[in-house]
Amino acid sequence: MIAAGMASGANAAGMSSDTGMSANGNASQSSSKPALAKQTHIRGTITDYSDNTLKVETKDGQTVKVGVDDKTKVAGLKKAEASDIGKGDFVGIASIPGKGGGSDAVEVLIFPAAMKGAGEGSYSWDLTDDSSMTNATVANAVKNVDGRKVTLTYNGGQEKTISIPKDTPIVTIAKATRDDLKKGNKVFVSASGMNGNDTASMIMVGNNGVAPPM
Repeated sequence: MIAAGMASGANAAGMSSDTGMSANGNASQSSSKPALAKQTHIRGTITDYSDNTLKVETKDGQTVKVGVDDKTKVAGLKKAEASDIGKGDFVGIASIPGKGGGSDAVEVLIFPAAMKGAGEGSYSWDLTDDSSMTNATVANAVKNVDGRKVTLTYNGGQEKTISIPKDTPIVTIAKATRDDLKKGNKVFVSASGMNGNDTASMIMVGNNGVAPPM
C-alpha cells in the first residue's frame, strides 16, 4: 500500500520529509537493467533511534537496523471506524482469501484526499503468506451483520469486493515527526538497499497508541 507513487502523494498532501507515505515497493528498471535495490518491509518495536539509524525489534526477536536520511518520510496513525469509509474514499486494504470465498480484510488504511491514487492497484503483500494489498477507490460500501463489505475500483475500472469483519483494524494517517521515533513505539518501515545496507523510504509510527496494522 505503501513506495514511490505514495511518496509523491504524501508531498501533495502537504507532508514533509517528517510526515509521509510510500507504496508497494516495486522498483523500476531502465533498458540497461542495472542492479536493483531490494525492497523490504520491517514490522516491530523501536529499540533505538540515533545517529540516523533506526533499530527495530521484530516479532521473532531479531533486531534490524535501517538508515534514515533526508528523504525518509514519517507518518503517524490514528484509529478510524468502518463507518468512516464512504463512497469515493481512497483506501488501502490488506486482505486474505475468505473461508466462504471472496476476500476478507485484515487491515484498512483510509488515505487523506490529497493522496488519492497513491500506489493504486492490487498486488501481493507480505503481511501473511496469502495476503494481497489493494489501493483503490470505494465504489460502494454496505453494512451487514458481520461488518461491512466494500467494492473497490482501480486501474481504469477493475473491481474487487472485500468484506471487513468487525474486529478489523482500521486506521488513517496522522501527523508525526522524527521526534516520535521513540523506544517502545510500534513501526512499519518500507526500506530499500543493497548488500544489507537498507535505508527507510517511509516510516509509519504508532504515535497515537495505534500499532501500524499493515
